[in-house]
Amino acid sequence: MVIIIFHIKSHYLCFFLSLFAVFTFARAFNYSEALTKSLLYFEAQRSGRLPYNQRVSWRQHSGLTDGLEQGVDLVGGYYDAGDHVKFGLPMAFTVTMLSWSVIEYGEQIAGAGEFEHALEAIKWGTDYFIKAHTSPNVLWAEVGDGDTDHYCWQRPEDMTTSRHAYKIDENNPGSDLAGETAAAMAAASIVFRKTNPHYSHLLLHHAQQLFEFGDKYRGKYDESVGVVKRYYASVSGYMDELLWGALWLYKATDNEDYLKYVITQPHFSGWSITEFSWDVKYAGLQIMAIKLLTQDKHGKHKQILEQYQSKAEHYICGCLNKNNGNNNVHQTPGGLLYVRQWNNMQYVSSSAFLLTIYSDFLQNSNQKLMCQDGVIVPHEKLLNFARSQVDYILGSNPLNMSYLVGYGPNYPVRVHHRGASIVSYKENKGFIGCTQGYDNWYGRTEPNLNVLIGALVGGPDNEDNFRDERGNYMQTEACTYNTAPLVGVFARLNQLDNLPLISSY
Repeated sequence: MVIIIFHIKSHYLCFFLSLFAVFTFARAFNYSEALTKSLLYFEAQRSGRLPYNQRVSWRQHSGLTDGLEQGVDLVGGYYDAGDHVKFGLPMAFTVTMLSWSVIEYGEQIAGAGEFEHALEAIKWGTDYFIKAHTSPNVLWAEVGDGDTDHYCWQRPEDMTTSRHAYKIDENNPGSDLAGETAAAMAAASIVFRKTNPHYSHLLLHHAQQLFEFGDKYRGKYDESVGVVKRYYASVSGYMDELLWGALWLYKATDNEDYLKYVITQPHFSGWSITEFSWDVKYAGLQIMAIKLLTQDKHGKHKQILEQYQSKAEHYICGCLNKNNGNNNVHQTPGGLLYVRQWNNMQYVSSSAFLLTIYSDFLQNSNQKLMCQDGVIVPHEKLLNFARSQVDYILGSNPLNMSYLVGYGPNYPVRVHHRGASIVSYKENKGFIGCTQGYDNWYGRTEPNLNVLIGALVGGPDNEDNFRDERGNYMQTEACTYNTAPLVGVFARLNQLDNLPLISSY
């Protein structure tokens, strides 16, 4: 690309070159393709009776008797990762993030031709939540259990493991699960408000009931559903989910009671947070709260909202390595955010999403980020860093490895995933037993027979090393909540790369 500029004042030239740096640095990556593939992944994770327009052809119906033992219909929803348990908390967070992506970047998703697929991914989850919320104070939290499930290596179509279902209710509370599911359904109600108003109203009704249930009957869900503790323990407690749910309900209803709930409890809103995840919602809550500052009607809450802003900016500055001392998020030598050994990419994708959201907020409100010691950071820096994380995921890293399966020439081919690693049910309907899968498929060194397109695997270690082995589940297993935040970020970056260059001043 050759650009010739004559007789342009120096500040215009600097402005143009800064735009050029922001918008052309990573044009080698096709974010539109990455967006398309990321939404395909959710079809591979579907449980239940698959629809006629199912695009992931190596999958077939599964879990068709879920809930039967307990006398409820719990068919549907998503498997969280490479196994076949339906865990309610990470599933709800996945749907919240998909919905937030559409709320913020729906126009950009539509511009890439993926709007309907995004709505289908959300609705597959919310249809299940409607089923799982069988009465105002009852929510089915899980189907199957990790212990028995992990003894077997089978296709979902062949499952012989326990499909026992577990619930939370008045005597067995789960405020965290109820709060997150309320957030997911409230956010989704905003998504469907125009295209399906009746469904939107139904989702909002469930969300309000779930929030009231979670707030009235307080308790951690992993203390009521003991089988989940080894897999998705609620380490952060339940106040982040209740505040998160209340704020999403305020956004969906404009009911001041929900805002009052958030405003009157800022002491519960977190501080030195270095992650945003299925367990810890504080950073997302804080950034949502900040966006209220730009609305005049919230002027009376300015002091409290600025407390949320201070906490959010501590998180953002930590991602950018702008905090003092040990208050920054660690980075690998290759520049990847690194929070912990197991499935680190979930924190990378969620951070990239929040950085992108906050960059847009700063730009739209004509503000800059203020980090410690008076360090001022313009919005472009946040967006560039978010892009660097996404580009690392897509292959700009020491191993030239794309950690988004199916994207680029070099990606993990031995993903820790039962269905992907075994011959497709459509090709071979012969029953594959529990231990037979381990004997014949798990230990194979050959690539998986089915490509889990759009899955974001756990990723490299703190030195950028990665072993593409099926048994290396810390690095090669993918989860729905890894990919969900990328939907919005891919759409935003794709839009930026397709903005017309400035031709006149």
